[in-house]
Amino acid sequence: MKTTKPIEFSQHATERLTQRGATKAEAIAAIREGDWTAARGNRYESEKVFGYNSQWHGRHYRYKTVRPVFTEERTQIVVVTVYVYFSSRRGGGSEDNL
Repeated sequence: MKTTKPIEFSQHATERLTQRGATKAEAIAAIREGDWTAARGNRYESEKVFGYNSQWHGRHYRYKTVRPVFTEERTQIVVVTVYVYFSSRRGGGSEDNL
């Protein structure tokens, strides 16, 4: 599903973005550009792979996958948490899951 609704972030999601190495812009891109799949409890999730080519916690990774979990409300999308996976190969298994 694609949407133009405004996207808001819960406090928990904002904290997880920082803790797990993603940005709001990346989470928004995953929602706006990715395919939505049903998640637990009337929620959705989507994901997007980004080129990363940098260090995270002392290891070098080429890619970062950002997977927000969110609800669709009548007037907005609310992101409840965000997962981030770092990998050395695109679409390959995640080596570090956060």
